[in-house]
Amino acid sequence: MTVLRMLFATESAAPTTSLEARTLLWQDEFAQPIGTGPDPSKWAHDLGEHGWGNAELQRYTDSRENSFVVADADATDGRALVIRALRDSEGRYTSARIKTQGKFAKKFGRIEARLKLPKGQGIWAAFWTLGETIERSGWPECGEIDIMESLGHEPDKVYGTIHGPGYSGGNNQTTAHYRIGQRDTDGDAGEDARRDALRGGVGAGTAPAVATAEAALDFSAGYHVFAVEWRPGQIEWFVDGERYHVLTAADFPEEARWVFDDTPQFILLNLAVGGHWPKYPDATTEFPQDYRIDYVRVWGDH
Repeated sequence: MTVLRMLFATESAAPTTSLEARTLLWQDEFAQPIGTGPDPSKWAHDLGEHGWGNAELQRYTDSRENSFVVADADATDGRALVIRALRDSEGRYTSARIKTQGKFAKKFGRIEARLKLPKGQGIWAAFWTLGETIERSGWPECGEIDIMESLGHEPDKVYGTIHGPGYSGGNNQTTAHYRIGQRDTDGDAGEDARRDALRGGVGAGTAPAVATAEAALDFSAGYHVFAVEWRPGQIEWFVDGERYHVLTAADFPEEARWVFDDTPQFILLNLAVGGHWPKYPDATTEFPQDYRIDYVRVWGDH
């Protein structure tokens, strides 16, 4: 989860196979008793003080104050996991970051979560993956897929990108965003914006393709489904079933190695406070901040 710049990718994707025809390989519906934490057979907590390579403010804990199951009538089974960012009376922040590292990793397939996002200046929620080789190869050589990142001061927008050798951090030029209400005449969200970006270069195409009444909504108002379809040489990003971003190995020059055919990736969910990209909370930012996860599901490849 790192600092990004924007470039929309060219369109080059095959139709997505129906999920009914595919095998559900792994899932967490967070159906455990209310008040308990993430299932330890599926998730581990990352622990540590502030920083995390992005000048973030929070300390990550495994406390039930920061990650716990709640009753939620809007969740598919009536329960959801909450990752909660807190600020104490001395202005110190805590939150949670959970991962399937050492418990589950997959190469290729569909990775999907139904999420309700937080809103507020300096709040940064993410749903992402890292290559399981990270302990020996390091980052970004292991590869990172950011399935969904949101900045709390832009509650109608989410981002998707990848990081690898030669395209990472502030040098990354692989990012697209999806804004609620953007539509294209052929139903493919954001295609007009991608064409505009390709004409204008890095940093262009940052407006929604088409402004509609839906643009007044935001991702904190309810649950939305975020997913990637990952196959050899290609990754596609979706929001509520609409594809808005595609990257292929052919999009990259020789010096920027495509590492996403090499190794399985594990899943992470976290809620950060502050950082180089989202900037920092201000007087308008309310706490606690809640990031709700209805489910996470992984299907096999085609």
